[in-house]
Order: sequence, then C-alpha cells, then structure tokens
Amino acid sequence: MSQFTTLVDDLIFAEAPRWHEGKLWFSDMHDKKICTVDLDGNLQVVHQAEQDTSGLGWAADGSLLFVSMPDKRLMKLGTDGATVMADLSALASFHCNDMVVDKLGRSYVGNFGFDLHGGAKQQPANLIMIDIDGSVSIAAADLMFPNGMIISADDQTLVVAETFGACLTAFDIGSDGSLSNRRLWADIAPAVPDGICLDAEGAIWVASPTTNEVIRVIEGGEITDRLPVDTNAFACMLGGHDGKTLFVLTAADSSPSKLQGKRTGKIEITTVAVAGAGRP
Repeated sequence: MSQFTTLVDDLIFAEAPRWHEGKLWFSDMHDKKICTVDLDGNLQVVHQAEQDTSGLGWAADGSLLFVSMPDKRLMKLGTDGATVMADLSALASFHCNDMVVDKLGRSYVGNFGFDLHGGAKQQPANLIMIDIDGSVSIAAADLMFPNGMIISADDQTLVVAETFGACLTAFDIGSDGSLSNRRLWADIAPAVPDGICLDAEGAIWVASPTTNEVIRVIEGGEITDRLPVDTNAFACMLGGHDGKTLFVLTAADSSPSKLQGKRTGKIEITTVAVAGAGRP
C-alpha cells in the first residue's frame, strides 16, 4: 500500500520539482505552465509558457530560469516576461529537459538525445553547461538520456541520472564549472532513474517510473528504502519546513499523445527521516 497522500491533482504532467521560498515549484510540462504549491495545497500559476517546460532553477540575481523543451532554450523570467538566456540547439540532439543550477548561476541542462515518443532508436546525448554570461559548452558527452541532476552540498560533485543507462553517474566540478572524473555512482537496474534529489546523509532519492516507486540509494548502489506509488513516479524533491517532506510527482504516462485530454498528474507527499541537502 502506498504511504503517500495527494497534495494536488488535476495536473497533466508535473516535472522538475524544487523547494524554494516555502513552496514547491514545478513545471506542468505538457500544460506549458510553471506553478507553485504550498503545503496546504494552494496552487498558483507563475508563468504560462509558449512551449513545454521542464527544468527549473534560479540565477544569481534571484531570477527564475527554466528550460523550454522543443525549441531547446534556457529562458530567464523577469518583470517583463521570459527572455532567452541561451540557445542550446547546436548542442542538443533532441528536446532539452531537466537541469540543475549551481550557486553561481551556472546551469547544466540535459536532453533526450532522440525522439523518445516518436519511436526513434536510442542515441546518447550531451550534458550542456550554460555559464553565467550565457555561453554554452558540452560539459559531458555520450550520456544515455541525461535527466535529473543533483549538486552535492559542498558544491564539488554533480550526479546525473542516465535514464536509459539505468544508473547514476558522478563528476567532479571544477572551479570553472567543467566536469571531470566521470564514474559510476550507482547501478540501479531494473529501476530507471528520472528525477532525483539529495539528502543530508549523501543518499539520493530516485523516481523510477517503470517500477512505480521512489527508492533511496547510497553510493555504490545499495537501496535503503523503497516507496511504491500507484502509477508512475517521474520526479521527487525533499522540502517542507524541516526538509523531510518527500514530494513525488506522478502521472499515468509521460507521452504527450497518451496524456492528451487527460489530467492524471499528481503531487504526492510523505515524511522521511533525513532532510534534503545540496541542489536543486
């Protein structure tokens, strides 16, 4: 039996949860919206975008950054609306997706690598870094669907979920934001990692849609906790007033065509023992 309760429902496909300023921020991807919800379930639409939205973060000046998926852009939301921070189309081989933003405002953005919902053959993808001046570069190549990411509490390590690699892959972060010392952090097959978040003991919570659960993994691959959900778990985030509320974003499917006309998306919550840490 699921130990989760529903915080908010009637969403299409919620992704990229972030706990920020006392609320959970997230993208309702296929509804082209960026929203917040508080712990009482009060939902607010922050921005209605022109394209599907995914990864969220904040620039050094406090401005909201978000990923515009099909046009492969990193956007910045200001008082005059959304403007283009960076065009990633030269380096992203298909739709851009999730991201993490470091303490200086540098962003790391993943992409599908291939037309997932169109039935294309799997292809590796780049992880793209956008520096604070908007310049873009390849931070890492040959990743199998780089998806959710975390940055450690000491800002020294980035871990990315390789969804179709069924693993978590770690890198050292250089002073210039470059990534090096690529290594396997955890092989979690048969689970498939989508969104991830970090806790204060250095463990990573992983949303696994194909196994209908969130799992808590420590480096090396040991799974300390498994929490089943009723449908598919696509993303997770730790937050709340003490950092111990685990938010899990669920939906019946991820395919835009299969979700057309349906609002199966939910944000479900439970309490865990260890508070969140690091970024996002």
